[in-house]
Amino acid sequence: MLLLGGGLLRLAFTGDYLDYVKPSALWLIVPAGFVLVTVAAVTVRGVWRERPDSGPGGHDAVHGDEGHGHGEPKVAWLLLAPVVGMLLVAPGALGSYDAENSGTAVGSEASRSSYPELPDEDPVPLALLDYAARAVFDEGRTLEGRRVRLSGFILYGDGEAQLARMVVSCCAADARPVKIGLDGDVPPGLESEQWVEIVGGYSPRRGRDEINGELIPYIAVESVAHIDVPDNQYQ
Repeated sequence: MLLLGGGLLRLAFTGDYLDYVKPSALWLIVPAGFVLVTVAAVTVRGVWRERPDSGPGGHDAVHGDEGHGHGEPKVAWLLLAPVVGMLLVAPGALGSYDAENSGTAVGSEASRSSYPELPDEDPVPLALLDYAARAVFDEGRTLEGRRVRLSGFILYGDGEAQLARMVVSCCAADARPVKIGLDGDVPPGLESEQWVEIVGGYSPRRGRDEINGELIPYIAVESVAHIDVPDNQYQ
């Protein structure tokens, strides 16, 4: 419990928890970590105080009583292995490999609804899911004539570069990618997993995801700039 609680607190204070859950989960992780550490400390203190002292009737007497002083199986220490692994070799956020092997989250069964007009900012920063939904389900009506800015990582589907980002509802276990095809002035040599910021406009072109057959919208690329990996890689 001490290691598990410490591991949770470490993930919270370093920000690495964002590789696994949404930012709102921080207010669950921190209290849970403190509770586990506190319970572990109280348990250890109680066990330590109950240890028999050496001397007549004490430590020697316990050794003389077969089966009562050392009843825990040594194999139980293997339970520490996954916790130590989490502390030493924590897996990173899901990336291009997972996106390439998962179908896009923009499903044809999604409800069609009216989308608000974009703000006056130029270019307008948009989440990939917002752009994809407007492009597919609103047929680009609110995107026509506007320049947008999208950020994500590069992956290759059907032999061409795409922009993608993983979307989570709760945690990485339910993560699914949103994929945007690149049309227009696409620079050559984009590397898979590289994070980029793309400025461009709406493109009526559409494709089909090779995994689940759902629609993939495109963006007419004006510029591509390499960016650092964001702290929160999910949307």
